Amino acid sequence: MAAADELTFHEFEEATNLLAETPDAATTSRSGQLTPQGHVAVAVGSDGRYGAEDEVEEDSDKAAVLDRIRGSLLPRPGHNFVRHHLRNRPDLYGPFWICATLAFVLAVTGNLTLVLAQRRDPSIHYSPQFHKVTVAGITIYCYAWLVPLALWGFLWWRKGVRERMGPYTFLETVSVYGYSLFVFIPMVVLWLIPVPWLQWLFGVLALALSAAGLVFTLWPVVREDTRLVAAALLSAVVLLHALLALGCKLYFFQSLPPEHLGPMSQVSPLPPNVPLPPTLPQSLATS
Repeated sequence: MAAADELTFHEFEEATNLLAETPDAATTSRSGQLTPQGHVAVAVGSDGRYGAEDEVEEDSDKAAVLDRIRGSLLPRPGHNFVRHHLRNRPDLYGPFWICATLAFVLAVTGNLTLVLAQRRDPSIHYSPQFHKVTVAGITIYCYAWLVPLALWGFLWWRKGVRERMGPYTFLETVSVYGYSLFVFIPMVVLWLIPVPWLQWLFGVLALALSAAGLVFTLWPVVREDTRLVAAALLSAVVLLHALLALGCKLYFFQSLPPEHLGPMSQVSPLPPNVPLPPTLPQSLATS
C-alpha cells in the first residue's frame, strides 16, 4: 500500500508540475476521453509510463532504417550518408539484419542454381550444400565488422594530419558498411538468371552503387589527408568491396564440380579382329 501511495503521489506531482507550466493543459488517464482541441493531454498509465511514447519511437526507428536503406541505394556526390541519414544516431539493427539476409540469400540462391541446372540437364546429380550457409555467414559478418574496424583504426591513426574534421566513430563506420551491402541482396537474386553476361552486368552495377556510397561518405574525412594516402585508402576500400562481390560470384555461383556431373559412359572393348596400334605393348595385344 505504501508503494502504491508513493507512485500515485509521483504521478500527481508530475501532473501538477505540467499544469503549472501550461495552465491550459488537461490531464487524462489511459482510459479517459479525448481532451478539447488546444489542450495538452498527458496519458498516465498504472505503471507510470506514457503509452504512446514506445509506439512512436518504434515507428520512428523503422522509418529511419528504411530511409537509410534508400540512401544506400541512391548515392550521389555531395550527399554524405552519415550526415544526411545517420544524423549522429548510428544503429546496428539494420546492418545486422542486412548481413543475415544477404548470407541466407547467398546460400539459398547458390543451391537453387544447381537445382535449376539439374532440371535443364538430368545427367547432373545435385546434393544440398548446407555448408554454404555457414561460409556465407562467416564471410559477410567478418567483412562487415573487420574491414570497418581496420578503416576506423587507420583514420584515427591519421587523425593528426587533418585539422578541420576528425574520423567517424566506430559505430558510424560499421553502420555505413552494413547499409552499403543492401544492394547486394537483389543482385544475388538476379544472379539466378542463367545468362553469364547478365550476371556480370548486375554485379558491376551493384558494386558501383555500393562502392560509390562508401567513397562519397569517406571523402569528407580523407580529403584532409595527403593525396597519396587519400587515393590509396579509397582504392583499397573499392578493391575490398570488389573482392567480396567477386568471391561471392565465383564461390556460390561456380560451375558444377566433377562430382555433380553424371557418370561418363564406359568405353566398350575393341573387337578382337581390330588391330591395336603398334605403340602398345605386345602383351596387351596377345591377352
